[in-house]
Amino acid sequence: MGRVTERRKVLRIRDGAVSTRPDTLVAEEPLEIRLNGKPLAITMRTPGDDFALAAGFLVSEGVLADASDLQNIVYCAGATADGSNTYNVVDVKTAPGVILPDFGLERNVYTSSSCGLCGKASLDAVRTTARWPIADTPRLRVTTELLAELPERLRTAQRVFDRTGGLHAAALFTEDGELLDVKEDVGRHNAVDKLVGRALQNGELPLSRTVLLVSGRASFELAQKAVMAGIPVLAAVSAPSSLAVDLAAETGLTLVGFLRGSSMNVYAGEDRIALPQGAVHG
Repeated sequence: MGRVTERRKVLRIRDGAVSTRPDTLVAEEPLEIRLNGKPLAITMRTPGDDFALAAGFLVSEGVLADASDLQNIVYCAGATADGSNTYNVVDVKTAPGVILPDFGLERNVYTSSSCGLCGKASLDAVRTTARWPIADTPRLRVTTELLAELPERLRTAQRVFDRTGGLHAAALFTEDGELLDVKEDVGRHNAVDKLVGRALQNGELPLSRTVLLVSGRASFELAQKAVMAGIPVLAAVSAPSSLAVDLAAETGLTLVGFLRGSSMNVYAGEDRIALPQGAVHG
């Protein structure tokens, strides 16, 4: 839709020299997600792959688990007072017979590009029940050498980041390191939703033999999204939160943090990590 980036005039100061020039910025706009006509959530996102984002969000919320659960997704016309379509409101219609979770009294979630879901009543409300347990049989095994290569492969695939420097990214890899899909967004949780939503639309859930790599940190929410999609390995280039580690340990998710070159920390599910031959435990 041509709205991924925008141009703005900036005052550039370099080593005492001052100039005025246009700069390319990543776009950020609100997206309202409606479920069967009723408002459910608002997220600040980078426009693009909005239907996949909405579908992935509803996978993490326990609404959708299979392509057959989804009837259609449409942009809502008449979203403004003059009746125009802003392409910032989508309505997700579930297939007949899909049982919706109890979202509570008029639940309306606001999600920001920095922190993900906000306003959940309690931790229990976030711990949605996964439709599939993590079931990679035979057990997926990933070498540390392969994991070390993934951040650079992700960085190479980040097309918009090269122009703006202002985007998070999430990528799905096979257990052999083949890049399956990559999405960028101002919010890392949105990037993951776009990946999962596209997989749902293609009938590929659960993603039981994949590795999910995210730029930045691994929050509880990102760990939850991986679990809800049946992903067995989540790796992040920065730190995980304590709740993300707890959830990984509870669900059998392999969680890797501080993935930088050949260095990494494995916080849970270390049995899926094939250590280098001759590795010495200190």
